Amino acid sequence: KIGNTHIDPAKMPEIKTEAGTGYFKKSWTADEITPKMGEVTITKKGKGIAWGALYWQYFEDLDKITNAKTPVSITKELFVRKFTDTGEILEKIDAETKVKTGDLIRVRIEIKVDRPMEFVHLKDMRAGGFEPVNVLSTYKWQDGLGYYEATGDTATNFFIDYLPKGVYVFEYDLRANNAGNYSNGITQLQCMYAPEFSSHSKGVRVKIN
Repeated sequence: KIGNTHIDPAKMPEIKTEAGTGYFKKSWTADEITPKMGEVTITKKGKGIAWGALYWQYFEDLDKITNAKTPVSITKELFVRKFTDTGEILEKIDAETKVKTGDLIRVRIEIKVDRPMEFVHLKDMRAGGFEPVNVLSTYKWQDGLGYYEATGDTATNFFIDYLPKGVYVFEYDLRANNAGNYSNGITQLQCMYAPEFSSHSKGVRVKIN
């Protein structure tokens, strides 16, 4: 039962039930969905197990996405690297920061995990106006954590065999290559063999002058 609607495949001709498994799927369009449908009741009268999934699926601008509220938290920050007579300075990029073409950008991703995880994929998207400084994929080791870093056309991927409980920081550099107003996307983490353990950072918008 979804909200006030009783889901009965036998009485709904639009639902096709798979022979043998009994699998079926029911979808709604955006104008049909109401807050009441967030209340779900499942009743099983026969013997044996039953399984399924229920999820909201929708589209949103990447820079409007907020942090996921899960036990795994991800914080992503961008900095402009500036070199002065007294050394290197990292200036955090926000709505007031002046980023210009040619600037060197430091990406800093902090993840906090509340349990050990295996076979983790961390995908960090980047704005179309940025180009990666390091384009070579390689295995890396830092602070007791080993991972494989692979640079793609739209994102940098980190593949981690084993991620112990704790706090970890990933950093890499980009170059501001093209002027414009860009969505810098989000950073996503997911355990490949237990996809329910996932999280993502909030979206970021960057203006390059």
